[in-house]
Amino acid sequence: MCERKGRGRVWQRLKKNISAAGHSSIFICLRLLPYFSSFIIMAFNGKYELESQKNYEEFLEAIGLLDAKTDHKVITEVVQDGDNFTWTQSIPNWTWSNKFTVGQECELKTMTGSKFTAPVTMEGSKISIQFPQYHFTAEIIDDKLVMNCITPGEKGVTFNRVNKRI
Repeated sequence: MCERKGRGRVWQRLKKNISAAGHSSIFICLRLLPYFSSFIIMAFNGKYELESQKNYEEFLEAIGLLDAKTDHKVITEVVQDGDNFTWTQSIPNWTWSNKFTVGQECELKTMTGSKFTAPVTMEGSKISIQFPQYHFTAEIIDDKLVMNCITPGEKGVTFNRVNKRI
């Protein structure tokens, strides 16, 4: 089902076409979805708690942060307003936050606080950012925030983290 964020001539026309189509309404909604992104309720908004992860220690070792290993459950909070995001991860006594806009070159911080500039893109429904030591992607799958960090090279490591909405 398409959800809207306001009223307008375009939404009213879309609603009329969907109603007239009857059994084809899902097809029409999905087909037209890319053209009406401003009407869609943002999927990333929310607070998430770590549910599972793979290759955590290997990833930290690959980027030289093995000493940063923690057994605390990471809490990720995402505030999304259109293409603008505030992305915060925290554990007791440590918080890391970045503000960015999809489609723009943004100044970001690494986990250690070093600043860098990179374009932030959205590939389908997946956020993509090239950090200095790894490539980061995030997407919502079955109402879970799924994040991947991939280090380059022949011995590259893919770190996968699945977070449940809380």
